[in-house]
Amino acid sequence: MEEPAMNEATDFQSTWADRGRLLISCPDRPGIVAAVSRFLYEQGANIVQSDQHTTDPEGGRFFMRVEFQVDHLPDREQELKRAFQHTADTFQMEWRMTLAARKKRLALFVSKEDHCLQELLWRWRIGELHADIAMVISNHRDLEPAVAPFGIPYHHVPVNKETRLEAEVKHLELMKDKVDAVVLARYMQIIPSRTIQAYQNRIINIHHSFLPAFVGAKPYHQAHERGVKIIGATAHYVTEELDQGPIIEQDVQRVDHRCRVEDLKRIGRDVERLVLAKAVNWHLNDQVLVHGNKTVVFR
Repeated sequence: MEEPAMNEATDFQSTWADRGRLLISCPDRPGIVAAVSRFLYEQGANIVQSDQHTTDPEGGRFFMRVEFQVDHLPDREQELKRAFQHTADTFQMEWRMTLAARKKRLALFVSKEDHCLQELLWRWRIGELHADIAMVISNHRDLEPAVAPFGIPYHHVPVNKETRLEAEVKHLELMKDKVDAVVLARYMQIIPSRTIQAYQNRIINIHHSFLPAFVGAKPYHQAHERGVKIIGATAHYVTEELDQGPIIEQDVQRVDHRCRVEDLKRIGRDVERLVLAKAVNWHLNDQVLVHGNKTVVFR
């Protein structure tokens, strides 16, 4: 499998080898920041970045993301996790600790449109996407030639209404123990329940932001007929409620009466690929915390 340029990968590893991330969600109360800071200080760690948010200072939910530097972190990872559990229990925290240098493994799902796939492959090739792309899975063979130069395994798994569950079994077999997150890069099939449950809050989808208006086929034709003035895209985590999962990122581009249907499609593709790239990067960098059907994104 082709990797990003060696000097970029080496620089990243040397810079981030001892960098950790701590993500926390808990009931808000005084002393949380002090307790986390004290724990990291006692472990010899230096806080290099800290972000926090509360839904309400009294009785709300508190969210925190801390990046810290500590010598020999990979060797001490399990020790730090065990030690932090006491603090976590005291504040009823939901939490996770990750290593910045440890790449998440991605499966990219595609159909026939290539703009989102090409954007992710390009960013991965130049080292902007800190991930291992473990595989590309598609219900068509159309994009196999685009993936082949990267040396990434391409799996063709045909899908229709009658074979959806059979295809899901194949998908789960392909991804088992090889994939940490899934990106639907314009994959035009519904994801069945078992896959959603297996990768809860780890499947990212992208679609136009006309929804709930202009449902169904040819949304850009419908939008053109209505004379829309903005084109947008939404990236979100996938839930069993179609296109209703927690939103990670959205963006819009203004259009006017001069735009033809093809212009709207072109602008829409540009917005989609950039919105998806941002959402995937934020997920890879542990910048997203899910709260109910919303997200807290520490940019």
